[in-house]
Amino acid sequence: MTVDQLIGKIYNKLSKADIAGTQGKVAVQFNLTGKVTGVFYIEILNGVLSVMPYEYIDRDASVSGTLTNLEKILNGKLIPQVAIAEGKIKVEGNVDKVMLLAELMK
Repeated sequence: MTVDQLIGKIYNKLSKADIAGTQGKVAVQFNLTGKVTGVFYIEILNGVLSVMPYEYIDRDASVSGTLTNLEKILNGKLIPQVAIAEGKIKVEGNVDKVMLLAELMK
């Protein structure tokens, strides 16, 4: 899977989620490490979704991990809290907003 394919998959999954009730801003940047590197962000601003292949300067949090581990989380094969506890992904900033995105992607 490429970074663009991952971004598309995340966008498709979140566009089907009920994000209308999400108030304010949720902005999380993802930094891919390992064999496949890249950066993208997910923003929900007053119920409007954006998933873009850029850095997000005014983000609430950043998540770093391999493409493989992020894909496993997206597919439900790895629980985000377990991934954090085991060091498979690293979260800096507002963990609650990262967990909100994880819940929306179920």
